[in-house]
Amino acid sequence: MTSVQQRRAGRVLVVDESRRVLLLRGGDPATPAAGTWWFTPGGGIEPDEGTDAAARRELEEETGFRCEDVGSPVWHRQTVFSFDGVTYEQEEDFYLLRTPAFEVQTHGWSPVEVATIVEHRWWPVHELAAAEHPVYPEELPELLSRLLG
Repeated sequence: MTSVQQRRAGRVLVVDESRRVLLLRGGDPATPAAGTWWFTPGGGIEPDEGTDAAARRELEEETGFRCEDVGSPVWHRQTVFSFDGVTYEQEEDFYLLRTPAFEVQTHGWSPVEVATIVEHRWWPVHELAAAEHPVYPEELPELLSRLLG
C-alpha cells in the first residue's frame, strides 16, 4: 500500500533574459515505465524552513545557482502525485526569478536526483505546449505567458 504524505514545497520559475524558462526532465524510480516529464526546480520544505527558503535551497542543489532572494510567491497550487512509492498531497508556492542564463551544475544532486533526472533545458515559453514529454505543472505555459506579458 502506498503511504500518503502531506507536504509544503517551494518551486522556482527561472527565466533568463531571452524569456526562456529552465526546466529539468526526470521520472519516477518506482515506475520507470511511466516515462519522464519536465518540471521546475524546487521541492519540499525542511523543518523550520519556509517555501521561499526551500525554493532557494532546492534551486542551488538542483542547478548550482545560488540566489539570496526569490521575492514573493507568484502562484500557489495544491497537487497530488506519486513518487518513489509515496503519494504526496503537496501545497506549492511558485517564485519567479529573472536571471541571466547560466550553465546548470549537478554536483549538488541527491542520490535520488542522480537516479531520476536525465536532462535540463532552457525552454522558450512558446515551445512548451509542443514538448515531447509532459510539462508540469500543466498550467505552466499559460502562467508564464501571463507573468511575462
